[in-house]
Amino acid sequence: MIKAKKSLGQNFLIDQNIINKILLVSDIKNKSVLEVGPGTGNLTSHIIKRNPKKFFVIEKDENLVLKLSNDFKNEIKIINYDVLNVNEKNIDDDKLVVFGNLPYNISTEILCKWILNLDKNNFWFSCLILMFQKEVADRIISNFNTSKYGRLSILSNWKLDIKKICDIKPTSFSPKPRVDSSLLFFKPKINFFKIENPKNLEKITRVFFSQRIKMLKKPFNQLFNGNLEVINKLKIDLNLRPQNLNFETYYKLTQEYENLTC
Repeated sequence: MIKAKKSLGQNFLIDQNIINKILLVSDIKNKSVLEVGPGTGNLTSHIIKRNPKKFFVIEKDENLVLKLSNDFKNEIKIINYDVLNVNEKNIDDDKLVVFGNLPYNISTEILCKWILNLDKNNFWFSCLILMFQKEVADRIISNFNTSKYGRLSILSNWKLDIKKICDIKPTSFSPKPRVDSSLLFFKPKINFFKIENPKNLEKITRVFFSQRIKMLKKPFNQLFNGNLEVINKLKIDLNLRPQNLNFETYYKLTQEYENLTC
C-alpha cells in the first residue's frame, strides 16, 4: 500500500460520489485528456472508462508512477516530471480537458503559471476541472468589494470564466486534509482585455494589493507617478482601497501601464 507523502501535499481522492460529480462536468469521449496528480489512480480508472482519444497524466512521485504503469499499462501516457517544470503546450496538438487534484502547497503557483504563460489568443486547454483548498477557491471566485478579492481573483478572471461545482469534505480524501476543498470549472473566454505581457498584470496587482488596507494613492503614484490623465480616463477615486476596483479597472490599468512604459 502506497502512503501519501506530506512533503508533496498528497491527499488521494477516494469518494466515488465526488468522482462521479467531476466526470459529469465535461464530456471527454474522443477528447484528449490531461490529469495532474493522479495519485493512486482512483479518478484515472474512471476517466479511461469514458474513452478519451488520448490520456496523459503528470505525476512526480516515482512510486506512484510505478503503480500507475502497472495498473494502466498502455492506456495512459505518464509524464514523470514536476508539473511546475512541464511545458503543457508541448503535450499534444489537441486542446486538453484538464483534471487536477492539485497539491495544496503549490496549487496557486500552478494556476498562476498556466494563466501567465498562455499565448495571446491560443489556449492549450479546452477547460480546467480543478480541486483547491476551499479558502483558495473562495479567493479565485471572489468579486470586488469583498474581503477575499485580490490578486488571485484578478489574474484568474482575466481570460477565464469560472464556476464553482461543489465543496468537498475532508472525508473524501485519504489521508484526510484539515480543511475543506472546492471543485472549480474554468473555461477560456472568447473576449478578454488584451495585455501584451501578463507579467505586467501580475506587477500591477502585486503593487496595489501589497497594502490592501491603504488607499490607492500610494501604489498608483508608485506605478504611474501621479499621472492625472490615467486617473481621469479611468475615473479612479484614489481614496478607495485596492479591493474596491473591479476586474476591468485593473486590466485597463495594466494596458495604460504598458502604454506608458513600452
